[in-house]
Amino acid sequence: MKAHEISELDPQPRDAEGHGYIDFLASEKLSVGLAVWPAGSADHQQPHQEDEVYYVIGGRGRIRVAGEDRPVKAGSLVFVATGVEHKFHDIEEELRVLVFWAPPHTSARHH
Repeated sequence: MKAHEISELDPQPRDAEGHGYIDFLASEKLSVGLAVWPAGSADHQQPHQEDEVYYVIGGRGRIRVAGEDRPVKAGSLVFVATGVEHKFHDIEEELRVLVFWAPPHTSARHH
């Protein structure tokens, strides 16, 4: 069994603004990571080569996907297709986000 306590994961390394990411689960068809963006930080990610599902487990902010903007908070789930521009912004309270990747995420890009 592969099981994790999300509250015990510490996304590292943190960049200058405090954003961190850790991949913690992977199979042949899927991987899962945890991303953290501190309040007031900027999201500098670029489009990815994988489909992503973001599930917000804590915090408050907004996400823009292909020009469409919406608020996010604990319980928000957002799908982002391969190659689509997306960014979190107006982060009011530290965002903790589970990131589900298909196919598995394999690069060291910032998220």
